[in-house]
Amino acid sequence: MRRLIILASMTLMASAVQAAEAGKVIFVAGAAQVVDRKAAEGDAVQEGELLQTGADGFIYVKTADNGLFILRPNTKARIVTYHIDEARPENTRVKLELLSGVARSKSGDAVKRARQNFRFNTPVAAIGVRGTDFTVFTDDTTSRVSVLSGGVVVSGFGDACRPDGVGPCEGARSRELSAAQRGQLLQIQQGTAAPQLLNGTSVAPEAQVLPNGAPVAAAPGRNGALNSVEMNLDIKKNEQVVANVNGQPKPTPIPIPDPTPNPTPDPVPPVPVEPPLTPPVPTVPPINPVPTEPVRHAGILWGRWERVTGPAPDFALELEMTRNQLVGVSGNFAILRKPGQEYVVPERGDMGFKLADSEAYIYTNFGSTYIAADAMLSNGKLDVDFGKRSFATSFDLSGKDEKFKFRADGTIGPDGTLYGDNADGRAGRMNVQGMLSNEKGGAAAYIFDGRIDDRRTVNGGTYWTPEAR
Repeated sequence: MRRLIILASMTLMASAVQAAEAGKVIFVAGAAQVVDRKAAEGDAVQEGELLQTGADGFIYVKTADNGLFILRPNTKARIVTYHIDEARPENTRVKLELLSGVARSKSGDAVKRARQNFRFNTPVAAIGVRGTDFTVFTDDTTSRVSVLSGGVVVSGFGDACRPDGVGPCEGARSRELSAAQRGQLLQIQQGTAAPQLLNGTSVAPEAQVLPNGAPVAAAPGRNGALNSVEMNLDIKKNEQVVANVNGQPKPTPIPIPDPTPNPTPDPVPPVPVEPPLTPPVPTVPPINPVPTEPVRHAGILWGRWERVTGPAPDFALELEMTRNQLVGVSGNFAILRKPGQEYVVPERGDMGFKLADSEAYIYTNFGSTYIAADAMLSNGKLDVDFGKRSFATSFDLSGKDEKFKFRADGTIGPDGTLYGDNADGRAGRMNVQGMLSNEKGGAAAYIFDGRIDDRRTVNGGTYWTPEAR
């Protein structure tokens, strides 16, 4: 009898683990479901529940340790296991599963402390992390992985690498990819010995879903704050979460170049032209020349998309995402790229910016609730090194009676996207998502989040103009 009671208790405990809450839905667009119910913001996502999106659907899940799991259109996935042990990180177990479509995973605090116990499965591959942010496309036979921050290790199933395993698979069948390998991705197909490194963006995971206008950022804001669900949310919907979102085209086949180049035709000698017997008639300029349209550069929309302490949001994020390209979302702030001529990063030189506008909030954790308070930024600096494709920024953050220094650094994408994700919970460091623009003769903006101490965090947005030199 005692043995039966013990077995029954173990069964109940296992059921409780299965039913553990893995995260909460913080953003939904289009057709999206959690199991058999329509997905809605604030919904809890339990371990093992199936998440799926339709042709226009997006689901953003904030995980239990402040990570992020994003499903793009026509995607099926589940959070298989999300067991966190704060006291003993070696006991943490996290497993995600992408059945089909495109998903993005941004590691939370617990995963960063127990990367050896994180696994992301597709039908043909096992993915482990060396860093924090990556995107995956898969169907039944092919998976592709690109990295936004940190690094991943990818392996096909077989030998000692099994779908029911824990942590990354490492060995002769595995390959690594880091964010430093910009423009490259790993592809693995069913039956192949190991992943293949590919160049180009036409087959990148992001390219499998987006046609135009997907979530990535917002507009100029003046005063706003974070709630507990959005806090410390860093969605670089990128780097591409990145652009378009109306349907999911079929994966573009990789072009195979013709090994036999076309022969170069023999040059044709020029035919001599007799000089005219009479002088040419001069061209008369038009009397009323038509003025040319000035070049319209891609502009910046940034600010707060949710109410914090009082003022209304600066814009409706869902509406703006139908008109502009989302660059990033962090807490209650977002940044978007307006339509216009694309920004092209110079090959060399540097540029300094001064802080022209900002909005920020300090959030204090009181256990079951957060309290937001206005904050001010001063002594802002943003320096861009085009040759190294890098940036560094800093400012002073002032609360009611205190002042804190914050800084960040990161990389610059070819389209002027700014991305820095190396705060890792350290006080005085921040995560950054932003962009450069040629609007108004040159500008920059970024949104950020960071930690002051064990109880307080900060979230906000900034706008910068060129510094005279």
